[in-house]
Amino acid sequence: TDDPAGLHGNLVGLGLAAKPGQGVYLPLKHHTTLDATPQIAWADAVAELDALFADVSVLKIFHDAKFGLEAIARAGLGAVAPLDDVMLISYAQDAGNFGHDIATLARVHLSHTMKTPDDVTGTGRNRLNFAEAPVEKAAELGGEAADVSLRLWGQLKPALRVHKSLALYELLEKKLIPVLAEMEAHGVLVDRADLSAMSVEFERRMGEFEMQIHKLAGHEFNVGSPKQLGEVLFEEMKLPGGKKGKNGAWGTDSSVLEGLAEQGAEIAARVTDWRQLSKLKSTYADALVGQIDARTGRVHTNFQMAATTTGRISSTDPNLQNIPIRTEEGGRIRRAFIAAPGHCLISADYSQIELRLLAHVADIPALKESFANAEDIHARTASEVFSVPMAQMDGATRRRAKAINFGIIYGISAFGLARQLGISAGEAKIYIDAYFKRYPEIRAYMDATKEQARTDGFVLTPFGRRCWVPRIKDKIPALRAYAERQAINAPLQGGAADIIKRAMVKLPKALKDAGFKAKLLLQVHDELLFEAPDAEVEQAAALVREVMQGAAVLSVPLVVETGVGKNWGKAH
Repeated sequence: TDDPAGLHGNLVGLGLAAKPGQGVYLPLKHHTTLDATPQIAWADAVAELDALFADVSVLKIFHDAKFGLEAIARAGLGAVAPLDDVMLISYAQDAGNFGHDIATLARVHLSHTMKTPDDVTGTGRNRLNFAEAPVEKAAELGGEAADVSLRLWGQLKPALRVHKSLALYELLEKKLIPVLAEMEAHGVLVDRADLSAMSVEFERRMGEFEMQIHKLAGHEFNVGSPKQLGEVLFEEMKLPGGKKGKNGAWGTDSSVLEGLAEQGAEIAARVTDWRQLSKLKSTYADALVGQIDARTGRVHTNFQMAATTTGRISSTDPNLQNIPIRTEEGGRIRRAFIAAPGHCLISADYSQIELRLLAHVADIPALKESFANAEDIHARTASEVFSVPMAQMDGATRRRAKAINFGIIYGISAFGLARQLGISAGEAKIYIDAYFKRYPEIRAYMDATKEQARTDGFVLTPFGRRCWVPRIKDKIPALRAYAERQAINAPLQGGAADIIKRAMVKLPKALKDAGFKAKLLLQVHDELLFEAPDAEVEQAAALVREVMQGAAVLSVPLVVETGVGKNWGKAH
């Protein structure tokens, strides 16, 4: 298309291949000159392509079918069926093993180096729009991409059955394509005026932090310059623990600042505050205004189907996954996402889904009983680990248990827990040891999962997704330890991703069959966001909850919490 990253890119041409080694290119809407390669008349192409796309005896193979189908639909062409997507075929069996872009797959599976779009359009100031590129050059790229996709399909599709990933691909990943395409096309409303006010508010607060930082430093400097900040912290203020990188500059990343703040360096805490606000201002308060589509008045995020190592969906332009969950600023940003007039937003969030999956996969009787009885799981854990009767539970003890419960999922160390709770590493180790003594099944699960990763190179979600852990045998201890934490968490995070995807596949039809006009807008981590007419919002929310809670049958109940409001912050 003439805009490979945008919602409104026009279809310029199609690469086609019916036999391996015989890729061709169909130029449709290049901006040609009189002496350029002639193109097929659009009316003639439409008739032929519609017939091909509708022919059920011909399988249509894409790489990134969501992108291709969106471009085909925008061109006014008919529905495409049946289809396969080699990107998702690869992802269903090799998440985390390597990238799933067509160039990487060609290199890994075919030992073939592909041409790039830059070879056709050029780079820098002289870059051409793809529609302006010479047809001959476009044909080399388009024909090659079609041929590579066909050859990849011949290798990868049979491997799905061998790797027991066929059902995951056919019933989940492939069925999600039209769901996400519709979500992208529909978009979500944002409040332009509120975003502008938020930008001003964040700018004011950043200025206040900057004044405090300058006062603590004793002079003004550019807070946004890591070089100047490093010199202030470690050369002028002589703070401990400074390390220089290969470029000779002091390290000032978030872990360095957190460590300094924990040692009482107020300036490090204020710089962290400033950086967080600066990031939110540039990424959301300022950028979202520019991402409002002029034709629809909405923001249309791009959902990435094969970008994470665990099966989770991610998003770009904007990246919704990076909106802080439990901070005042995160709530402020969510309030800028609004419902259309006469509508409300419905937020539906799986409650403690990874902890529930841990109880299920590790078969932990005590946790399963707590979830079955709808108990306060953190209070129950605190009671059992710290020997405190439930009736005498205080907030601080419960918070410690909560930190351990969620920390264990991510393979937290005594040092990490100590930093989180503000206690000594020795005390944190006592807590973790007590936790594993009370729940020995968790230790057994973690050991077995790490062993599986070392043996097979991957771990499995409860639904059969293979999540690869390439560095599980790395010689560098820090990288190996990180890979072990990945291995422990991947079946839980990946299992949660599989469950919410199951719900997403079912929900559009369930809502339509019930006569509701509610639309699925966004998916962020364990949460789905819908827009529904005011008159049906409560009934639609109840149906959403029912479908999501029934998306999988585990040995513990799935619980979904729903909220309704005129903006995402209120609904969330």
